[in-house]
Amino acid sequence: MNPILPIEYFIPDVEARQWGDGKIYLYGSSDKCGNMNYCSNVYHVFSSDDLIHWKAYRNVFTSGSVNDPERKALPLYAPDCVKINDTYYLFYCQEGGCEGIAESKVPQGPFTDLGPLLPADKTGIDPSVFVDDDGKVYYFWGQISLNGGELDLENRRLVDSTVTRNIITDVKDGFHEGSSIRKRNGIYYLVYSDISRGRPTCMGYATSLHPLGPYVKRGIIIDNTGCDPQSWNDHGSIAEINGNWYVFYHRSTQNSFFSRHVCMEPIHFNPDGTIDEVEMTSQGVEGPLDAFSVIDAYRACLLSGKCYVDAGLVQDVCVQYINGMRAGDTITFKYLDFSDVPEGVSIRATVSDKTEFKLYIDDSKAEAAGIKVSNSPDFQDCYGKMRFKVTGKHSITLKMFGGSDTAGKILDLHFTRQNSAN
Repeated sequence: MNPILPIEYFIPDVEARQWGDGKIYLYGSSDKCGNMNYCSNVYHVFSSDDLIHWKAYRNVFTSGSVNDPERKALPLYAPDCVKINDTYYLFYCQEGGCEGIAESKVPQGPFTDLGPLLPADKTGIDPSVFVDDDGKVYYFWGQISLNGGELDLENRRLVDSTVTRNIITDVKDGFHEGSSIRKRNGIYYLVYSDISRGRPTCMGYATSLHPLGPYVKRGIIIDNTGCDPQSWNDHGSIAEINGNWYVFYHRSTQNSFFSRHVCMEPIHFNPDGTIDEVEMTSQGVEGPLDAFSVIDAYRACLLSGKCYVDAGLVQDVCVQYINGMRAGDTITFKYLDFSDVPEGVSIRATVSDKTEFKLYIDDSKAEAAGIKVSNSPDFQDCYGKMRFKVTGKHSITLKMFGGSDTAGKILDLHFTRQNSAN
């Protein structure tokens, strides 16, 4: 379910790779929870056999690992990683446009710095790398305007005669940053952070018959608008895993541009090679959530109003929850599986004034349940009886009514079965 990693990890800008061992590896930057700036000074790598359970390899490369003394304090921005022969190459970037290469004999690292990559170094951010079927390696980088060229890995530099500027741009293609390249059925797919809807909350894509273009913009794969009131960007990749394709993207939290979590959704290619835009969901790749299990409120995929996902301590345990809820705000979960008819729904919430949350099923305006919440400084269990029968797969929306302008919080929710104890 989304987000896909344990809650203590805030990993945006993810490149997903499946190597010969069959495992899936995630390479991304790492936000610090609550920090009001992008990224930290470390990279972690994550691996999985099933896209559900993830193992963390912490601090596999840090700013302190960079050989240049002047770069050891600079944050690490979005990376990429590719395997060439028997070596894994990590392509990193730092504040100030610094771009370099590190290597390891294993996909999870740790990685050893090899130094800067020319002429990309100090000219941009967000490296992405593509190894073609003929063994040629292509390197892409840039913000607002994308650059690329063939990579001479031995000499850590781009082949001058191949360097191509303005492969895609903000004006023509909505390109903001964060390119990622994949190939399918002879077509190159260039995925990127797309600003064409006003903010770079989209991941758009363009296609070409050559890795360096020309590219034609085809559309949007996913838009994370609605994940947070202040959400600014989206950055990720598409990947084929065991014959199926997925988009990896991120959502911001904490009413900020930052503290971003990685999420993923299945994607579908049409016969003409285009990709349908997919929606953000709570379920991700696992299928609908069990409505009769406890569902963490921070897994809501759409928020409206001023509410946002926050982090803090509840009974000395670090948790995430929905904070800042005011009258009219909503949170939506997509999708839940009602294998049985629910009798009622419970939420754990805290508010500073008496209020009520109302539950709606799918896009219906009919109230499915009302949950009254009393003034309390602590999270309390509150219950509402279902007004009509529900079975099958549905989205649900909780909307706050009444109360003061002081924010309410929701920790989790779950449905009770008919004839069960409330």
